Amino acid sequence: MTETETTQPPIANRIVLADDTFAGVSRARDAARAFVEGLIPAPEPEKGETLALVVSELTTNALRHGGGRYTLRLQATADWVDVAVSDVSPMLPRERTPDLHGGAGGFGWHMIRRLVSDISVTPTPRQGKIIRARLPR
Repeated sequence: MTETETTQPPIANRIVLADDTFAGVSRARDAARAFVEGLIPAPEPEKGETLALVVSELTTNALRHGGGRYTLRLQATADWVDVAVSDVSPMLPRERTPDLHGGAGGFGWHMIRRLVSDISVTPTPRQGKIIRARLPR
């Protein structure tokens, strides 16, 4: 008689970065690309670019609107890549009308919501929040 054991899909190595500079956004994008490239089996290249874009927008928003610093966490299962960006502001993200002429932004939250399969915002016990986004692998 053989026994089969049901186990949770393995979680890929986690990546954690913390930063408080706009130069860190570029490092976060690069870390996201490297993270996806290191997954086995590797997803299609456009998945890495989509993840890098989501990470870029979330970390930029954390710097601009979330108190000036963030922590990025990436992890993966066989089916998903999960992104979590925490910042120190309790203010929830809000959709704005994109500024098509003045360069004041307003595109990021719209874009993030369309690129990910699931997104949530959770207040932290201390002042702040965590934005979690899930992308299919």
